[in-house]
Amino acid sequence: MNNKSFTHLSDKGVHMVEVSDKPVVKRTAIAQGKIHLKKETIELIEKEEIKKGNVLTTAQIAAIGAVKSTHHLIPLCHSLKITGVDVGFDLNKETIEVEVSVTSLGKTGVEMEAITGVSVALLTIWDMVKSVEKDDNGQYPSTRISDIVVVKKEKK
Repeated sequence: MNNKSFTHLSDKGVHMVEVSDKPVVKRTAIAQGKIHLKKETIELIEKEEIKKGNVLTTAQIAAIGAVKSTHHLIPLCHSLKITGVDVGFDLNKETIEVEVSVTSLGKTGVEMEAITGVSVALLTIWDMVKSVEKDDNGQYPSTRISDIVVVKKEKK
């Protein structure tokens, strides 16, 4: 089998891409995503009346932890020295948009860390509001996560 076209596969098997010869530079990535919720759920979040606690603060903490743990979750991701993580929210009538910005001084990008942070923030929101999002059959007909994207990636 010819493995020359795969960056993480050689004749010896799977490996991490070697980055030691790359220069250390400041790297930034910003990712976004959204969760669709019932209007009443958004209102409860805004009033801090969700029984599990402060939804947005918990989601921020979860996102930061996820960014720092990305290399444990995604095979072949490098362990990075993260120098900063910002997590922001934009509450709308029936959605919460999450944005995660990650910076690092390193040899490889931080877009996977930003996407992971967004994903875990959104999952945390869902977990914290699921009791008020469920219908009478225990289902989530209006709850969904969507539009997870990297909106910016740069190195200086």
